[in-house]
Amino acid sequence: MQTLNLPSFTPKVSVKDGKYKIYDPLRRKNVALTSEEWVRQHFIHYLMEYKSYPPERIANEVGITLNGLSKRCDTIVYNRFIDPLMIVEYKAPSIAITEEAFNQIARYNMKLKVPYLIVSNGLVHYCCRLNYDSLSFAYLKEIPDYQQIEPIL
Repeated sequence: MQTLNLPSFTPKVSVKDGKYKIYDPLRRKNVALTSEEWVRQHFIHYLMEYKSYPPERIANEVGITLNGLSKRCDTIVYNRFIDPLMIVEYKAPSIAITEEAFNQIARYNMKLKVPYLIVSNGLVHYCCRLNYDSLSFAYLKEIPDYQQIEPIL
């Protein structure tokens, strides 16, 4: 798999019936090792190990219903009250981050209304902070630490 613009780690990769699998610690199971999954596992490792996101507040492949259709958010980060704080959308490294990726995550956010959106292909990462009061958004220079998105009361 391709080297990413994320801290390296040693994922648990296995082969079963000639197919590569990678262990997802959040789902607690082996999943198909695709290029997008490679990005997801590196990104969640980065969030947990380098940005102090508690694993119990992160969920992968979260189903939502949008306009009567079933959709899946790649990753959702929650606060201590289990309210969504952030949606993360992953693309394979070979896929450029385009307006369509942002449109996709924006559609998911119509349902969840989170303050943070991230799109990453493992090489390039974009993080947006949404302000619902002023109906504006700002791109952040770096991914915030968990304490920045959920300050201690």
